[in-house]
Amino acid sequence: MPNKPLMNLRILLPFRVFSAEAGVSRIVTDTIAGSVGILPRRLDFVAAISPGILVYEIGNEGEVYVAVDQGIVIKTGLDVLVSVRNAIGGSSLSQLTETVEREFKVLNESEQNIRLVMSKMESSFIRRVATFSHE
Repeated sequence: MPNKPLMNLRILLPFRVFSAEAGVSRIVTDTIAGSVGILPRRLDFVAAISPGILVYEIGNEGEVYVAVDQGIVIKTGLDVLVSVRNAIGGSSLSQLTETVEREFKVLNESEQNIRLVMSKMESSFIRRVATFSHE
């Protein structure tokens, strides 16, 4: 029985390589047009990724789950390139869910702090402009 071709998967973030895997037998990701399954003999394509769970399978290791932000997937031959703004890996869906929730909580707190600082800066600027225009 001939060996099945296997894919090479690279998941890229803006400033680093999140993951580089060889021997990937299948990949499933969410795109803006719906869920897409990628097999080694599938035609080459490019698609926009929507935030969701990317699943890939490596031989005996089984399925690997990665929560991804929006981005793009490109398949050329046996190479699949996924470029996203953010990614979080997990060994199981439950662990990944907990990690994502924790990350979003930290992001929301940071966002609230940034909004508070911006609001204070805007108020201070408006007061200075009002004082300046009365002089």
